[in-house]
Parts: sequence; C-alpha cells; structure tokens
Amino acid sequence: MIEINHVSKFFGEKQVLFDINTCFEEGKVNLIIGRSGSGKTVLMKCLVGLHSPEEGEVLYNGRDFHHMPDSDQRKLRAEMGMVFQGSALFDSMTIQENVMFPLDMFTEMPWGEKLDRVNFCLECVDLPGVNKLYPAELSGGMKKRAAIARALACNPNYLFCDEPNSGLDPRTSLMIDELITKVTHEFNITTVVNTHDLNSVITIGETISFIYQGSLGWRGNKDSVLVSDCPELNEFIYAQPLTQRIRERL
Repeated sequence: MIEINHVSKFFGEKQVLFDINTCFEEGKVNLIIGRSGSGKTVLMKCLVGLHSPEEGEVLYNGRDFHHMPDSDQRKLRAEMGMVFQGSALFDSMTIQENVMFPLDMFTEMPWGEKLDRVNFCLECVDLPGVNKLYPAELSGGMKKRAAIARALACNPNYLFCDEPNSGLDPRTSLMIDELITKVTHEFNITTVVNTHDLNSVITIGETISFIYQGSLGWRGNKDSVLVSDCPELNEFIYAQPLTQRIRERL
C-alpha cells in the first residue's frame, strides 16, 4: 500500500498540491484522474521521487520515501516499475535490450537469468519472439505492451502508468486496460494509473482519486464514480456526449 498524508507541493511561490490525503491499495488498479493542469501528474511525480513535496509524507508500506537515506531510496526504486506516456522505449535498442535495461541497472543477475526474465515478461504481455525487433518495427499497442514488460522486469511491488492509453484506438486501449488489470492481480502489485480515459475510469478503477485544482476532490471506485454527489467530479465525468447519454439512463 502507498499512503499519501497531507502532501503539498510548491513551485516557487505557486502551490500546486494542497494537503492531499489518499491511498493506493495493494493488488488493485488505483486511478488518479482529473482535468489537465489539476495536479495529477505532479502528484504521480511525487510518488515516484521525481518531485519532493514540501509538506507531508509518501509512505510505501510505512516507509517514508522522501525522508529515507539515498541508499534506501535506491532500493525502493528497484521495487517500482514505470510505464511512461508514449512508452519511452529506447529507439536504438532492441526490445530485448529495452526490457533488460532495468535488470542491468538494478540487479547483478547473470546474463542468462536476465534473458529468461525478459522472455517471461514478454510472454506475460503476449509479445513472444519480438526480442530482436526495434521499437520502430512495432505498432503503438505493441510498444505499450513492451513498455509494460520492461516495467515488470524487476518483479516490482509497485507499478506506475502515466496515460497508458494515450494515442491508442479504443480497442487497443481496452486491451491495455485488461493487461494492466491482469498483471496487477496476478502478481499482487500496487498499481497507480494516471489517466483521463473515461473508459478506464468506469471499467478498471478499483480505487479512484479525483484531483481538482490541486486538492483531493473525491475518492471512490468505478461502481460509485457515475453516481457521486461531487459536482466537480460530475462536471468532469459528464463532459462528453457519450457519458451524458449514460447519465440519462441511470
């Protein structure tokens, strides 16, 4: 579990996060949602250590990430996997080299064991046999799956996904959502997904934290998100004609 306790973040004199309290549960797909500029990306960067909050705590199973020694932070980072928006695969590396990269960074495994792990992760995301291909030879959905394989390479306890469906067609987006849910449950990972994809919100959001103007506006799950009494959340959810039609049927 990851706990966020009274987290505030400033950039100079501008405050972008205001006393946020929420948690992300083990073995579940936890979503962070909100409008562009609401602070959800800043919150995720605080979670993974790209930003340090000026106030509050980020606790990983009780461990205070931002107030631990650098050596302990490095060990904790080895427990994290990250799927970046746009996949962020290294163009000059093969898929095998991309997936093996975190193993080279964080482990001293023999090469043969690393290769076995790479092949296992590629099997998990239904990409067997693409080892020698380069990212440019893959479709958008295949790149996302390769990025998930790389994030799983070190057998993480925590998986972070930044807009994993960005740029994908609806069918491929659904496949990525199903894959994220599958690996979360199969490996009992604490997964945190930053998204504005409403299909993801209403299908895989086992916990949902809605960020509004830098504050936690609402917390719930996919079963309650369509019937909340939070006006800011409703304005966000029902901004599209499709969801407006869904609301008419509720």
